[in-house]
Amino acid sequence: MHICGIHGSCRGIRSRTRKLVSWVREGAGQQGAEVELIDLTDSRITPCSACERCSQTGQCMHPDDFSGVCEQLRAADGLVLGSPVYIDHVTGQMKIFIDRLADAIHYQAFTGKYGCSVSTPWSSGGDEGVSYLNHLLYSLGAYALDGMSVALEDDETAIFDARQRALNMGRRLVESIRNREPCPEQEKIIAENRAFFARIGKENRLWRPREYEGWIRRGWIR
Repeated sequence: MHICGIHGSCRGIRSRTRKLVSWVREGAGQQGAEVELIDLTDSRITPCSACERCSQTGQCMHPDDFSGVCEQLRAADGLVLGSPVYIDHVTGQMKIFIDRLADAIHYQAFTGKYGCSVSTPWSSGGDEGVSYLNHLLYSLGAYALDGMSVALEDDETAIFDARQRALNMGRRLVESIRNREPCPEQEKIIAENRAFFARIGKENRLWRPREYEGWIRRGWIR
């Protein structure tokens, strides 16, 4: 089993969000999973141009690091998403990456995977950050565990007090994947998303015949 963590903090190894994501990964590793970590700030990812080329051809017009990062995530069984909260939202680095996931969302490229989300606000906005990242997982076709938010303020110990919770989350992520934990409420959301994106599959069936035929085999397009 392979767990991949990704975070959008700008602070590199000094990042407390990075610590939180790493502890979730550590908990997953304690359950026997192979783990890796992606620092988005180490990658060159260009903002989306909304040209829709990816939906039609599966290839983005921007020759940058996005495809490699996305493939690392797609190769994983479980995902850990993390971001600080800057001005009531995820960081710009994380948002740029998310906007580039349009093709993966349109074609539900992460169907059947499980994930969890963490955020580190100053004081408020953390729950909203987790909710947004979990919404991204649903949009990709993945299931989301309950996430966690850690308000940091000026407390240097706050992030360390959350270590055990993060380890437990990583362990639970592995257990959910192994047991194929049912998520009936989320399945309803995911099914609604599929019905919505089926239109894109139909419209681009001449451009993307393999994806279109795959949706037919799965019963997502009739």
